[in-house]
Amino acid sequence: MAFDGSWRVDRNENYDKFMEQMGINVVKRKLAAHDNLKLTITQEGNKFTVKESSTFRNIEVVFELGVNFTYSLADGTELNGAWSLDGNKLIGKFKRVDNGKELIAVREISGSELIQTYTYEGVEAKRIFKKE
Repeated sequence: MAFDGSWRVDRNENYDKFMEQMGINVVKRKLAAHDNLKLTITQEGNKFTVKESSTFRNIEVVFELGVNFTYSLADGTELNGAWSLDGNKLIGKFKRVDNGKELIAVREISGSELIQTYTYEGVEAKRIFKKE
């Protein structure tokens, strides 16, 4: 499938402002901007396995389209929600467990890049990944 493969973060757009809006302190924001995140994605039907490898942690997340699950961000923020597929976009709609506010994440392939767009309280950021 289109998302399958290993992707390494190449650059960020407005990521610091997004993290600030999320309430992440300045020290963690500076570290996160250089986390060297790598995603390895495999898809089998409606089931996705995403292995995240970064400077801070290595985890594996397995989810099925349309099925709610809980996920913890690297800073410990817990989210609950689900991913859906809309054409060639993976759309994640999550609510923060601590305050109920919505976080939207969209993954899409554009050329040879995986673009991950986050929206939280009106602030949008992008992380652009290159295929390895």
